[in-house]
Amino acid sequence: MKLLIASDIHGSAYWCRRLFERIQAESPDRIVLLGDLLYHGPRNDLPRDYAPKEVIPLLNGVADRVVAVRGNCDAEVDQMVLDFPCMADYAVIMDGGRQLFLTHGHVFSPENMPVLPDGSAFLSGHTHVKCNKDVVMPDGRTITVVNPGSVSIPKDGSSSYAVYQDGAFFLKEL
Repeated sequence: MKLLIASDIHGSAYWCRRLFERIQAESPDRIVLLGDLLYHGPRNDLPRDYAPKEVIPLLNGVADRVVAVRGNCDAEVDQMVLDFPCMADYAVIMDGGRQLFLTHGHVFSPENMPVLPDGSAFLSGHTHVKCNKDVVMPDGRTITVVNPGSVSIPKDGSSSYAVYQDGAFFLKEL
């Protein structure tokens, strides 16, 4: 199973088109979107080529491969224009016996994780900062924590996404 994981597009048509170039090149089985898809929110500057109406058909064009969760900038109106479910606070993908817990990061976060089985992965966006590390929990369980960063408003200087393949996560820049 190959997943392409992205977060925090924030309505940028420019960066969404760049992401779609990577989707075509990577050819993932599923596209995981970790929220904040169409709107920039009151704390962010407008991203380059802010045009949510241009982002909508791009995302709907791959709706059959999308697994998405709600970000703090997403609203019910987004669900009205998107052809895939996007209003859940979390979703779970199983890769064999490994659990991949998907969330945006404003409800559940690396500091407020649900109890996950040993060897699971916790995937979130929200901070706009890339991360891929194993964390040993106080009870000895090891959880892989992954944040693909932000497609359009990175706080660490580079627009990015992640790929999950053969049980491993890889951070990649746009």
